[in-house]
Amino acid sequence: MPNTIKRSGDGLALQVTKPARAAGLVEETDDETPRRANIRVFAFDGLLLVIDVDRVKNENIVELATSAALDTVSIHRVANASLQIAGNGYQVQLPGAADAGFQVGDRAPCTTAPNMLVIAAEGSKRVAADIVTIRKEQV
Repeated sequence: MPNTIKRSGDGLALQVTKPARAAGLVEETDDETPRRANIRVFAFDGLLLVIDVDRVKNENIVELATSAALDTVSIHRVANASLQIAGNGYQVQLPGAADAGFQVGDRAPCTTAPNMLVIAAEGSKRVAADIVTIRKEQV
């Protein structure tokens, strides 16, 4: 079952421990402090892209954002965000989530791709799958 959007400070957040690890946004070793990616969140109608800006080339980010904007016929906000330690794992801050139509308590399925998470509302699953495919082809 997907995690749900929750309030965090004055914004929204999502617990993403397993997906963040799978996407390479968090790298943990026994010896050192975990590496947490520098991320940027792109908000579209029913869709959020969480991208590691240090590991995804700018031209690839442009391709992903353009595809999402064309498919959703929207773009609301692009903002730097953070992965924070929360409980026994990690949560991602989601600036623009409310603009994209997400609310506290919404189920938020999260799909992974290399150095990226795609969070999609129920009606945006096809767009999310397309974005993941594009990212996998980029690597």
